[in-house]
Amino acid sequence: MALDGAFLYAVRKELMPLIGGRVEKIHQPSREEVIISIRTRSGSRKLYISANAGSARVHLTENTVDNPQTPPMFCMLLRKKLGSGKLTDIRQDGLERILFLDFECVNELGDIVTVTLACEIMGRCSNLVIVSQDGRVIDSIKRVDEEMSRERLVLPGMKYTLPPRDDRLDFLTAVPDEIVERLRSTEPKELSKALIRIFEGISPVLAREWAFFAGRGAHLESDTVGGDQLDRLLFIIKRTKEQLEGGECCFSVVSDKEGQLKDFSFIRLSQFGTLMYTRELPSASELLDHFYSERDRASRTKQRANDIFKLLVNLTERTSRRIAVQREELAACADKEHAKLCGDLISANMYRIQKGDSTAVVENFYDESCPQITIPLDVRKTPAQNAQHYYNEYKKSVTAEEKLAVQIERGEEELQYLDSVFDSLTRASSENDIIQLRLELREQGYVKYGGGKAKPPKALPPVEYRSSDGFTILVGRNNKQNDQLTLKFAEKSDIWLHTQLITGSHTLILTDGATPPDRTIEEAAVIAAVNSSGRNSGLVPVDYCLAKFVKKPAGAKPGKVIFTNYKTAFVKPDAELEQKLRVL
Repeated sequence: MALDGAFLYAVRKELMPLIGGRVEKIHQPSREEVIISIRTRSGSRKLYISANAGSARVHLTENTVDNPQTPPMFCMLLRKKLGSGKLTDIRQDGLERILFLDFECVNELGDIVTVTLACEIMGRCSNLVIVSQDGRVIDSIKRVDEEMSRERLVLPGMKYTLPPRDDRLDFLTAVPDEIVERLRSTEPKELSKALIRIFEGISPVLAREWAFFAGRGAHLESDTVGGDQLDRLLFIIKRTKEQLEGGECCFSVVSDKEGQLKDFSFIRLSQFGTLMYTRELPSASELLDHFYSERDRASRTKQRANDIFKLLVNLTERTSRRIAVQREELAACADKEHAKLCGDLISANMYRIQKGDSTAVVENFYDESCPQITIPLDVRKTPAQNAQHYYNEYKKSVTAEEKLAVQIERGEEELQYLDSVFDSLTRASSENDIIQLRLELREQGYVKYGGGKAKPPKALPPVEYRSSDGFTILVGRNNKQNDQLTLKFAEKSDIWLHTQLITGSHTLILTDGATPPDRTIEEAAVIAAVNSSGRNSGLVPVDYCLAKFVKKPAGAKPGKVIFTNYKTAFVKPDAELEQKLRVL
């Protein structure tokens, strides 16, 4: 995953309408990102530039970012050098991952000078450099000294030099003979890797797509490509060039079946087949905005979820250990009848037992054959006291058995509840979902109140779907919302669904008094299966009934209900169908 030189070429074409515009505002939201507002005749546009190693990029953005109260020094320098400057050109040397933004500005003496902003989008070596008219570095967002690099220094006052560049072909200008010659002279290796060595400005995903097209999905080595395969390779390279130069790009972003974004390109990607979902966006800037903002959001959500995940793991382990100890104690209570028997036999044979005896050998008259049994005695106690001791043991076991059974049942319910919260956590798609889960755990006493005065954000509505027959299907995001959806929002004639003996979200088909067809019920069951802990199973049983048959037991934890008059559907979880029916 990388913003390659070819994609940057597409970004440059989108930025060309900014030429002639003037710098209106400059902000630096964080240490490695800058936003420049440029006013053109068609309105003001925001140019986003990031030198972050993991998300370096340059593109137009519509997102609003919070700015620090005190602008950083680099931001102040940009305002001084580029303030009210006019953007005169946007340059790219071949398919190098550097965009040069030339601004016509007025210096301290009132002279008109050209100041260049070099946006170096090169992974770990990404940088944003202000270059003077005479080609010297004014300053950079990352200063590179001798300790950081021996090949290229980026420090104020030094001559600006381009990064080291390999001898590679530009596929926008290379002719077929050159490509074939390079391919034949390259050390034999996998075709996609050889293409990366041959061409500049192409990312691994683009090289793999070319190799995939050339071999029609078959694995190819660079030294064996020939005939139809070579023709197809030259054809796909030519077509990619025409798409890029003609502005007919297909900006695609691919994600896995869990919804995690994996890669992007300016052409339609076929190499992943059905393993990935592909989504097309109208422009390069919108794709970059979407891809990186979603990835950053997912990263923040994951970080926020980590502490809840650790809490749930600790609570689950603690509760499981407690239940295991209680089960051992309950198993020990199974011997209570023997203690009562010992007490009865001692009481019946008290005349034969003396204080100081360590055992009593008596006949068990409860058994027809009256076998003799040996009963251990406490030598310090009288026969009556020994009998009372066994009776006390019997009473304690009876009481413990009753209480332990209740405690084990409550512990198992608590484990089920924690499992349901964990399931909701694994499906949380936003920071709001994480916050709502934290609030739920706080209300249940698992998380201490932090004492903050800030109001929590309003909970998001249930996830909405539309069946193929036009019925609305709602799914709760967490246990609290499950209760609200099932017990307060649902009408008696609506159909309620839940996975059988598996933690998952409550699912509701809004019928408006009508009888939904079997296809809608089946689709709702698939949605319920995907929104459960059984989403990776082969076949999942889903119970469904009218909402009027669903009740909540008194004192039950959030999300816990009982239901009657139900039927069961066995469905295969289909994430693709679930995404297709989801209302965005």
